[in-house]
Amino acid sequence: LKSEAKRLEEVVVKSKRKSKYSRKDNPAVELMKRVVAAKKRTDLENHDYYQYQKYQKITLAVNDVTPADLEEVQNKKQQWMLDQVEVCPMNNKLIMPLSVDETVSQHIYRKDPKSEKDIIMGQSSKGVNQLIETGNILNTLLKDVFTDVDLYDDQIRLLQFPFTSPIGKDAVAFYRFYIEDTVYVGQDKCYHLQFTPNNQQDFGFRGELYILADTSLHVKKCSLTIPKRSDVNFVENMKVEQEYTRLDNGEWVLTVDNMIVEMTLTKFLSKAVVLRSTYLHDYAFEEIPKKMFRGKAATRVDADAKMRGDDFWQDYRKVELSKSESSMDNFVERIKQIKGFKYIIFGAKALIENFVETGGPNKRSKFDIGPVNTIVSQNFVDGLRFRLSGQTTASLHPHLFWKGYYAYGKDTKNHYYSSQLTYSFNKKEYQPTEFPIHSISFTSAYDVMSPSDKFLYTDKDNVFTAFRWKKVDMMYFYNRQELKYDWETEWGFRTNVVLKLESNEPTGELAFRRLYDGSPVDKIRTSEMTVGFVYCPGRTYINTKQHRLPINFDAPELSVMHTMGFDGVLGGEYKYNYTEVGIYKRFWMKSWGKIDARLKAGAQWNKVPFPLLIMPAANLSYIIEPGTFTMMNNMEFLNDRFASADISWDLNGKILNRIPLIHKLKWREIIGVKCMMGNLTDKNNPFLAANAADDMLFMFPDDSHLMDRNRPYWEIRAGLHNIFKFFEIDYVRRLSYTDLPGVKKDGIRFTFEFTF
Repeated sequence: LKSEAKRLEEVVVKSKRKSKYSRKDNPAVELMKRVVAAKKRTDLENHDYYQYQKYQKITLAVNDVTPADLEEVQNKKQQWMLDQVEVCPMNNKLIMPLSVDETVSQHIYRKDPKSEKDIIMGQSSKGVNQLIETGNILNTLLKDVFTDVDLYDDQIRLLQFPFTSPIGKDAVAFYRFYIEDTVYVGQDKCYHLQFTPNNQQDFGFRGELYILADTSLHVKKCSLTIPKRSDVNFVENMKVEQEYTRLDNGEWVLTVDNMIVEMTLTKFLSKAVVLRSTYLHDYAFEEIPKKMFRGKAATRVDADAKMRGDDFWQDYRKVELSKSESSMDNFVERIKQIKGFKYIIFGAKALIENFVETGGPNKRSKFDIGPVNTIVSQNFVDGLRFRLSGQTTASLHPHLFWKGYYAYGKDTKNHYYSSQLTYSFNKKEYQPTEFPIHSISFTSAYDVMSPSDKFLYTDKDNVFTAFRWKKVDMMYFYNRQELKYDWETEWGFRTNVVLKLESNEPTGELAFRRLYDGSPVDKIRTSEMTVGFVYCPGRTYINTKQHRLPINFDAPELSVMHTMGFDGVLGGEYKYNYTEVGIYKRFWMKSWGKIDARLKAGAQWNKVPFPLLIMPAANLSYIIEPGTFTMMNNMEFLNDRFASADISWDLNGKILNRIPLIHKLKWREIIGVKCMMGNLTDKNNPFLAANAADDMLFMFPDDSHLMDRNRPYWEIRAGLHNIFKFFEIDYVRRLSYTDLPGVKKDGIRFTFEFTF
């Protein structure tokens, strides 16, 4: 392929809109008010039933391949790579497709009782994502980030942000509209309007609308882009084009929804382009059989959706694959044959996936070694600590999985282990944590940890969280045997039942001493059962080799759990009941960003020694962990009743975008507050004279304190994120209980986060 460059003479276009924009007596504004009001009349949900079929293709490619790039490839005599380069029909640039994902689905709707579902009939994914086992992360992210655009929603979720629709209820206040002309689109007379956000750096569209010049005032055609000055990361250009078609019954429906997004990840990484082609067809309004609406899941996948043959795709594919997209399998095979590629992919997998595979280029790994970042760590008791971990994959058995580790403490000369055997009732592609979970597992472990380690989302041996802002010297050895049943529905309801036997032996500066005589207690042993429920509808996950991670947090989450301890059962020494409830909700504040709220409350109902009381979720690492207290010490407060709140407000650059020069950095501000109210009832208070002779209670550690039930703990944060597009740094300050010994009033914390 050869590219030909032509120089075009510069053309200067001057806007006629010099006058100040006013909404009063503005014909464009009055027209848009009528368009917004007319939406209800043309809503398809006015029908008792409707359905349609949808074909979607998403292509990821290297964008803007230059003549210099082609010459470099040609000099390396890699003709197969040149063959992969083609002209993109959406931007007329040379691109190199890297992956292509196709989906055929049927959308069905019923008014009463209301139900709406997507039935996935066919799925196909080919490309470089096949080179790593967790490559499906790429497909999931692309679909979540570059979602379908419904212009008739008030808010359009795109790039994981809500954009105000140009025909939404808030459109007139958010956008500036201008009537350009009255034109014909095909055979239909339309009003041609242009629009742009009031503030070009807000998350909003600019573009064109073609509104039918009849009583329906329906959109005939639209073009949406993001302003050049927008605060959106990585996106250099984006364009959405939609077309609506009139059916025989007079309804206007969306039939074409195409998108192109040109991205620049960093100045030293190549440009990328995402092409999404969506075609909707075969609309029908007849009654749909009840059996089609079975189940509560919003999306249902046919059993053979991923095994469809060429005939299926020939029938349902609404746009032909390009030459490069059609030969994607051959392209991937040629990549594998590049000299030294196996070493490159080996290092990339270890870095990206945090695991080292034992399989070959054409053989899936049956056993993965890792996590890599836990091989070396340190703690107060062991000093340096060395750990070798691994886990089996579905390539060995699609239902039966094992994972575990062996660790060695340099100072203690102790040997530690963890071994977990899991049986998954549903077949897995790679790991047992894939959504939805339905499994039973048994874990046996002996190790050392601090009480605050259980609040970390990451592995306690993660080398990055092993560095703490305060010395953690109160630790304990644990010997744990656990049987767990975990069941999750496709509609977001999760149940787990856990039976656990555990003994804890204090070490370091932690000691268990009886209250009545101060005698040491070598260890405590518990026997307990926990039943928990979590409801989080509509959340989407990606599966890494170590964790299952949610990729959107728009769905609310409700959780409740209860733990019962048994005295005299399988060696258990204490009877207790602990209940905890939690709520999470994200609130979008339109152009003012989003607020994340986490509320939690719990109660220990029985008299217990202090290791079984409620310890606040203290985070002593420098890494920000949501839902934890940043300036609280390990076991600083011990309660048997508590309620906490963690509220953060990401303003998404709303203020900084309006400051000259600063706005060019595209930094985004975030503020937050965390608080906790706690109480220790008299029966568990070791400082009361009435409990001095109690043989159940233990003496509190020297650094543990009681909370005043009328005096909450407070800490605040103020920070900047989107620094270099991936870094966040926070200043945190403690506002209460600052007179206690060993307390630090403020500090700096950080984290890494990629976001648009």
